[in-house]
Amino acid sequence: MGKVTGFLEIDRQDRKYAPAADRIRHYKEFVIPLSEAATKDQAARCMNCGIPFCHNGCPVNNQIPDWNDLVYKGEWQEAARNLHSTNNFPEFTGRVCPAPCEASCTLNIEDTPVTIKTIECAIADRAFQEGWIKPEPPKEKTGKKIAIVGSGPAGLACAQQLARVGHDVHVYEKNARAGGLLRYGIPDFKMEKHYIDRRVDQMTAEGVTFHYNVNVGVTMSVDQLVAEHDAVVLAGGAEKPRDLAIPGRNLQGVHFAMDFLPQQNRRVSHESVTTNEPILASGKHVVVIGGGDTGSDCIGTSVRQGALSVTQLEIMPQPPEKENKLLTWPEWPLKLRTSSSHQEGAEREFAVNTVEFIGDGAVKTLRCVRVDNKFQAIPGTEFDIKADLVLLAMGFVSPMHEGMINSLGVKLDQRGNVAADTIQYKASSDKVFACGDMRRGQSLVVWAIREGRQCARSVDEHLMGKTLLPR
Repeated sequence: MGKVTGFLEIDRQDRKYAPAADRIRHYKEFVIPLSEAATKDQAARCMNCGIPFCHNGCPVNNQIPDWNDLVYKGEWQEAARNLHSTNNFPEFTGRVCPAPCEASCTLNIEDTPVTIKTIECAIADRAFQEGWIKPEPPKEKTGKKIAIVGSGPAGLACAQQLARVGHDVHVYEKNARAGGLLRYGIPDFKMEKHYIDRRVDQMTAEGVTFHYNVNVGVTMSVDQLVAEHDAVVLAGGAEKPRDLAIPGRNLQGVHFAMDFLPQQNRRVSHESVTTNEPILASGKHVVVIGGGDTGSDCIGTSVRQGALSVTQLEIMPQPPEKENKLLTWPEWPLKLRTSSSHQEGAEREFAVNTVEFIGDGAVKTLRCVRVDNKFQAIPGTEFDIKADLVLLAMGFVSPMHEGMINSLGVKLDQRGNVAADTIQYKASSDKVFACGDMRRGQSLVVWAIREGRQCARSVDEHLMGKTLLPR
């Protein structure tokens, strides 16, 4: 597991960011990779801890100690093979995953976990640079035709797994390009989109057929889709945003985050922005409501567009700066997290509820109040914030039911997601499966990849009676 005494001899060193003054001038990635020697040193810190709790933290069950050891020994190609055996797209997770594996690392007891995410990204990038990543078309075809609705990480992982065992896989995507929220939600400065294009090219060479601008249930009938395929996988994500139904909600300048972020991503990719209302932060006082990753992405994008000020409001109380390790480790801790976007110039307010949008046709002010730990307003704490643009980034409540889901008539769970278990991933309708956020609700890219892989196994077993695909 790396160098036996590595964790004693070598300090933790992670990737650094380009200076904020430079990076806010463009939409390119700004993380500075470690050198090969530094990456090997960091891999050497992986200790022989007996029980590798990082496995517990990693949804795709990456064999983290194994490829750390391989990197330390300079066996990069074997490390890449090992990494891809559990994760179809490690260059995605190496950029945008919050790294629950590092929270579970034994060395995190002392706040110095192994830089697992950085090493993972280095392996994946090295594998592409060296030409080790090649299409893996099947040797034989099964004659089975499968439809996958949605080309986010769950749909892509499911498609790749099924294509590699010989099925005829067709991915239906309502947008002009593949990637789901990877492409249209996550900003380019966190992950540039050529990484997605590269994987789409690989999957096309493996036999996957992509159908773009096809909105199943709207521009293509559900009956036709089911009739023409032996199995249908629903992997369309959880796209229904949580709204804020307060006075003034209909004022101009109040938008969902996912109306704002895709516009800028399309501009960067030179796609047409098909809307009558461009949403831009340039020269505006921006308020982001919601303290999660989507809110952070809104901050970084607003800063790059030239916002005069950016304020982020969160209804939850401010978390502690450090967690109590004895109570939380190796679980994912609740603590204050400051993203690169926060560091670029945003004010953060916690335990604040917005009660009214004020303006004459267009929003000009937010009326807010501070709340207690039961989210009840504290009398006398009302205050106003100037706002020309308000971005609602309070998470997603469920998949969109209009169109495909309503037409299919599949059963939903209590939260409005497509009901399916994590063994068979089978929905209530015949031949229909569900995975990713459409099944589990809003979650992480790494969970989507896991569910796509596991769903592929279930589909293969359902069609063929047996399967060699891993769970």
